Formats: sequence, C-alpha cells, structure tokens
Amino acid sequence: MDILIVFMAMLFIAIIIEPLAEKINIPITAVLVVVGFLGSEALVYIGVDTGLRWYSFNDLVLHVFVPVLVFESAYNMHEKVLLKNLGSVLFLAIPAMVISAIITGLLLYFVIDYPSAFPFIAALLTGVIVSATDPVAVVALFNKLGAPERLTVLLEGESLFNDATAVVLFTLIVSLMLDSDANFDAFDSLWTFIKTFLGGGLVGAGFGMIGVGINRKVSLPSNFPIVSIIVATTTFYVAESLLHLSGIVALLCAGLILGANGLSDAPSKNRTTGELWKVGANICNALIFILVGVTINIDMFTSHWLAMLFGIGAAIVARFFTIYMSLPLVMKMFKIERLPESYKPVLLWGGLRGAVSLALALSLPVDIESWYTIQSIVYGVVLFTLFFQAPKISVFIKKVNEN
Repeated sequence: MDILIVFMAMLFIAIIIEPLAEKINIPITAVLVVVGFLGSEALVYIGVDTGLRWYSFNDLVLHVFVPVLVFESAYNMHEKVLLKNLGSVLFLAIPAMVISAIITGLLLYFVIDYPSAFPFIAALLTGVIVSATDPVAVVALFNKLGAPERLTVLLEGESLFNDATAVVLFTLIVSLMLDSDANFDAFDSLWTFIKTFLGGGLVGAGFGMIGVGINRKVSLPSNFPIVSIIVATTTFYVAESLLHLSGIVALLCAGLILGANGLSDAPSKNRTTGELWKVGANICNALIFILVGVTINIDMFTSHWLAMLFGIGAAIVARFFTIYMSLPLVMKMFKIERLPESYKPVLLWGGLRGAVSLALALSLPVDIESWYTIQSIVYGVVLFTLFFQAPKISVFIKKVNEN
C-alpha cells in the first residue's frame, strides 16, 4: 500500500507539471522519469525506505504493462493506411530491426572490448533492447502539427511490430544466457524464433476472429470493452503459458483484427473500447517511466557513462543505416512507393526508445552477469532520446509540411 501511495503521489506531481513540460518542449515521459528520480532521492534523503526494488516488478512489467501497451497500439492502429504501407512497416519492424540489433551489438562489443564481463551475446541483447522504438511522444506531436498520415503510420506500425520482435528475441537470448549448458545452434534458434513468432500470430488471429464474432452478437455497447479485455487476457495466457508461443505477437494480431472489425462494424462502440485501452496504456506507460526514475542511481552515470555514450552512438549509427541505406534499397527492389527525402530525418530522429526498451531492461534477470551494464546502456539511450531527440523532432516535421 505504501508503494502504491508513493507511485500515485509521483504520478499526480507529474500531471500537475505537465503544462510546464509542454512549454519547454519536453515529453511528459521525460518529466515522469525526473519526478520518479527526484522523489526517490528525496525519500532516501529523509531516511524512508519504501521497499521499491526494480527486480520486484519483473512479472508485472512483462505480463501486464507490455501486453497492455501492445494490444492498445494494435487495437487503435489505422488499419487501411497500415495495409497500404505494410511492406515498409514489416521490413522496418522485423529484418531491419534484427539488422539494427546486430549492428548495435557488434559496435558495442568491439568498442567496449571487455569480452569477459561483456561478451558478444550480452552486446547482442543490448542491441535488441535498444532497437525497439517507441514513438508515443513523437506521434502526439505529429497529430498536433498535422504530419502526413503515411509518416505517422510508418513510425507507429514499425514500433508496434518491432516491439513484438524485440520481446521474442529478448526471451530467446535471455534463455540462452541463463542455460549455461546449452550449445548455440543458429538454425535451431532461427526455427525457435519463427515458430514462436508465427505460432503466436496464428493464435492471436484465431482469438481475434472469435472476439469479432462475439461482438457481433453483443447488443449493449458497454459490453464491447469487456469482450476486448477477455480476448486480450485469454489470448496472452493461451499463447504464452499453455502453448509457449509469443503472447505479445498473439496480442498484436488479436488487437489488429478486433480493432479493425470493430471500426467497420460499429465505429462509436469501437471508439469507446479504444479510449478505454488508451487510458490503460497511458497508466502503464506512466508507471514504467516513474519506475525507471525510481531505479536510476548516480552510480550508473559515474561508473558506466562511457558505455552509455557508446550505446547512444551505436544506436544512432544502426538507425541511420536502416533508414538511409536498407529501407530505400528494399523499396526499390520490391517497387514500393519511395519515401520523400524529407521523411528520412523524421524517421531517423523519430525512432525514440521508450516504454518497451525500459520494460525489457527492467526485466533482466540478475543471474546474467552483465545485467547492470546492459541496463545502464539502455537507460542512457532512452534518456538521450527523451531529452535530446524528442524536443528537436518538431523542426523536421515542419520541413515535411513545407514540402
């Protein structure tokens, strides 16, 4: 109960000072981190121990916060524009995300050059975590400034699908790191990834269609949100716990199908359900960023500041390669409508890291020797995107609107 009161007090403070954050062009998520950090430091200073420890939230983060965020994004996705740009979105979210993770991991491994404490698999895991994008702050700005819908969907769609990719890869790599007797087999790992990903997708599609059928039989609008909650909960449990597939991918597919059909069948009822999930996602998002602020400590910046800088640099290089080299090549090969040049800086600079990266970092098992280094690098990359990238993105959006 004490922990809940502390979190609610921090959330209340953040809401109060949100107007100030808007004036100085800082995302509310950054404000939440600052409030969490200053609040926890103040409590420590006056001798109060709330019992808050980041490792106490592993299950909550991976089995509640992340699923809610993914389902909400899928449910409220603009499916028509998404389908039109699906090729580009899927490339950015799966192969490009994997390439970005490998590039980031390789750069970190060779630059840090400390194989005994930071082996390649730890560097690769770091690359996977920081390659998951989160454009929440950017999309809000897009809507405010009237950015093109295609640009918005590219960022939102990429984030939605690469969140699922990141969670699957994270689970796979962590299981390898924890099983010291396991021998790495590239083909076996690839098959496990494909099976987990596609299997989860099929489960989600099945439950999504069941949800659509139930909705068509429901007459009371107030029952639509209840159906969506039942579908989301059942989908995740069946895929993750019973079938040992990806619950996140299952939620993604179920959310897309349920949201798309609800929008076409009963727009007003669907909006009510969508707003409900938005509220839930906002709460989860806020709590994750506050939790990050609470778990940040000065030692991270004094002992791992150089690793953080390397992580920021590696993430930017990998993102540049994806947007300026890989994506145009794929679009040319598959004859996809090319992107205007003004879109590329927005996609580069708008690839913020946020809730899912933080959630995965918070879920790192302490049994992994390099967990603290990985967590520190992820925190550094996320803080950089919040305090330096996000405030500058409006400049690039304005250039897009001028063209």
